[in-house]
Amino acid sequence: MKEFLLVCLGGGIGTGARFAVGKWAVSIGWAAFPVGTILINAVGSFLLAFIAVASMREQRVPDALVLMLTTGVMGGFTTYSTFNFETLNLIQQGRASHAVLNIIITLVVCLGAGLAGMLLGQRISA
Repeated sequence: MKEFLLVCLGGGIGTGARFAVGKWAVSIGWAAFPVGTILINAVGSFLLAFIAVASMREQRVPDALVLMLTTGVMGGFTTYSTFNFETLNLIQQGRASHAVLNIIITLVVCLGAGLAGMLLGQRISA
Protein backbone atom coordinates (compact mmCIF):
# COMPACT_ATOMS: atom_id res chain seq x y z
CA MET A 1 0.00 0.00 0.00
CA LYS A 2 2.90 2.36 0.78
CA GLU A 3 4.35 1.89 -2.71
CA PHE A 4 0.96 2.57 -4.30
CA LEU A 5 0.61 5.83 -2.38
CA LEU A 6 4.15 6.91 -3.29
CA VAL A 7 3.46 6.25 -6.99
CA CYS A 8 0.21 8.24 -6.73
CA LEU A 9 2.00 11.13 -5.02
CA GLY A 10 4.76 11.07 -7.63
CA GLY A 11 2.20 10.89 -10.43
CA GLY A 12 0.47 13.99 -9.10
CA ILE A 13 3.77 15.86 -9.03
CA GLY A 14 4.60 14.70 -12.56
CA THR A 15 1.23 15.61 -14.05
CA GLY A 16 1.34 19.01 -12.39
CA ALA A 17 4.79 19.62 -13.83
CA ARG A 18 3.62 18.46 -17.28
CA PHE A 19 0.67 20.85 -17.13
CA ALA A 20 2.95 23.76 -16.14
CA VAL A 21 5.52 23.07 -18.87
CA GLY A 22 2.78 22.67 -21.48
CA LYS A 23 1.17 25.98 -20.49
CA TRP A 24 4.57 27.70 -20.51
CA ALA A 25 5.35 26.37 -24.02
CA VAL A 26 2.04 27.73 -25.34
CA SER A 27 2.56 31.07 -23.58
CA ILE A 28 5.85 31.66 -25.39
CA GLY A 29 4.33 30.92 -28.77
CA TRP A 30 4.93 27.20 -29.26
CA ALA A 31 1.29 26.28 -29.90
CA ALA A 32 1.51 25.68 -33.68
CA PHE A 33 3.87 22.70 -33.32
CA PRO A 34 3.96 20.38 -30.27
CA VAL A 35 7.29 21.63 -28.95
CA GLY A 36 6.03 21.49 -25.36
CA THR A 37 5.25 17.78 -25.63
CA ILE A 38 8.61 17.08 -27.26
CA LEU A 39 10.37 18.99 -24.48
CA ILE A 40 8.39 17.18 -21.78
CA ASN A 41 9.11 13.75 -23.26
CA ALA A 42 12.81 14.54 -23.86
CA VAL A 43 13.33 15.77 -20.29
CA GLY A 44 11.39 12.80 -18.97
CA SER A 45 13.41 10.35 -21.10
CA PHE A 46 16.64 11.85 -19.78
CA LEU A 47 15.54 11.88 -16.14
CA LEU A 48 14.01 8.41 -16.16
CA ALA A 49 17.15 6.86 -17.64
CA PHE A 50 19.39 8.86 -15.31
CA ILE A 51 17.43 7.95 -12.17
CA ALA A 52 17.14 4.28 -13.13
CA VAL A 53 20.82 3.83 -13.99
CA ALA A 54 22.20 5.93 -11.14
CA SER A 55 19.99 4.20 -8.57
CA MET A 56 20.96 0.73 -9.83
CA ARG A 57 24.61 1.56 -9.35
CA GLU A 58 24.16 3.56 -6.14
CA GLN A 59 22.59 1.19 -3.66
CA ARG A 60 22.10 4.09 -1.22
CA VAL A 61 18.90 5.24 -2.97
CA PRO A 62 15.86 3.62 -1.32
CA ASP A 63 13.76 1.47 -3.67
CA ALA A 64 10.59 3.31 -2.64
CA LEU A 65 12.11 6.64 -3.72
CA VAL A 66 13.20 5.19 -7.07
CA LEU A 67 9.69 3.83 -7.62
CA MET A 68 8.13 7.18 -6.75
CA LEU A 69 10.47 9.09 -9.06
CA THR A 70 10.38 6.69 -12.04
CA THR A 71 6.90 5.18 -12.14
CA GLY A 72 5.25 8.08 -10.32
CA VAL A 73 6.85 11.39 -11.25
CA MET A 74 8.27 10.45 -14.66
CA GLY A 75 5.21 8.34 -15.50
CA GLY A 76 2.98 11.33 -14.76
CA PHE A 77 5.29 13.81 -16.47
CA THR A 78 5.90 12.09 -19.81
CA THR A 79 3.05 11.59 -22.21
CA TYR A 80 2.81 9.21 -25.13
CA SER A 81 -0.92 9.77 -25.44
CA THR A 82 -0.51 13.51 -25.98
CA PHE A 83 2.22 12.88 -28.56
CA ASN A 84 -0.12 10.46 -30.33
CA PHE A 85 -3.10 12.84 -30.27
CA GLU A 86 -1.09 15.84 -31.45
CA THR A 87 0.45 13.83 -34.29
CA LEU A 88 -2.96 12.57 -35.45
CA ASN A 89 -4.35 16.09 -35.13
CA LEU A 90 -1.61 17.41 -37.42
CA ILE A 91 -2.57 14.76 -39.99
CA GLN A 92 -6.26 15.69 -39.75
CA GLN A 93 -5.35 19.34 -40.30
CA GLY A 94 -3.63 18.39 -43.56
CA ARG A 95 -0.20 18.94 -42.07
CA ALA A 96 1.19 15.45 -42.68
CA SER A 97 4.74 16.74 -43.12
CA HIS A 98 4.52 18.34 -39.66
CA ALA A 99 3.22 15.05 -38.25
CA VAL A 100 6.13 13.12 -39.73
CA LEU A 101 8.54 15.76 -38.46
CA ASN A 102 7.01 15.46 -34.99
CA ILE A 103 7.48 11.68 -35.04
CA ILE A 104 11.10 11.92 -36.19
CA ILE A 105 12.03 14.72 -33.77
CA THR A 106 10.36 12.95 -30.85
CA LEU A 107 12.03 9.63 -31.59
CA VAL A 108 15.51 11.05 -32.16
CA VAL A 109 15.43 13.61 -29.34
CA CYS A 110 13.92 11.25 -26.74
CA LEU A 111 16.27 8.39 -27.57
CA GLY A 112 19.19 10.80 -27.47
CA ALA A 113 18.02 12.24 -24.15
CA GLY A 114 17.57 8.75 -22.71
CA LEU A 115 21.06 7.77 -23.83
CA ALA A 116 22.50 10.96 -22.31
CA GLY A 117 20.70 10.22 -19.04
CA MET A 118 22.04 6.66 -18.98
CA LEU A 119 25.59 7.80 -19.68
CA LEU A 120 25.45 10.52 -17.03
CA GLY A 121 23.96 8.08 -14.53
CA GLN A 122 26.76 5.62 -15.24
CA ARG A 123 29.41 8.30 -15.02
CA ILE A 124 28.39 9.85 -11.71
CA SER A 125 27.74 6.54 -10.00
CA ALA A 126 30.93 4.82 -11.17
